[in-house]
Amino acid sequence: QVQLVESGGGLVQSGGSLRLSCAASGSIFSINTMGWHRQIPGKPRELVASISSGGSTNYADSAKGRFTISGDNAKNTVSLQMNSLKPEDTAVYYCNARGFSYSDYVEGYETDYWGQGTQVTVSS
Repeated sequence: QVQLVESGGGLVQSGGSLRLSCAASGSIFSINTMGWHRQIPGKPRELVASISSGGSTNYADSAKGRFTISGDNAKNTVSLQMNSLKPEDTAVYYCNARGFSYSDYVEGYETDYWGQGTQVTVSS
């Protein structure tokens, strides 16, 4: 299995910045994409940003120009620098890794792995 451990998050005033980090460990065969999703209570989880092993990035419209995702393939880590935060960015942020553990690879199934979530609260 693959475990994801997140760090960062917390309380910040509107206009402030936060940095989220995530490290994957365990029985990793390969990770194809890492990213961050967020969820507000009562709403579905949504993609914030992702980065492929080749370095291609994808951002939600709400994150473009304010958030920057970066990754380190060798360390299986991903970070999200969030600037110009707004109250509507308040949510639980989840790290995601899509890829194969060794058992996934043997079985032929790419799997989504998730972190435990970290709270980001932006006060107005």
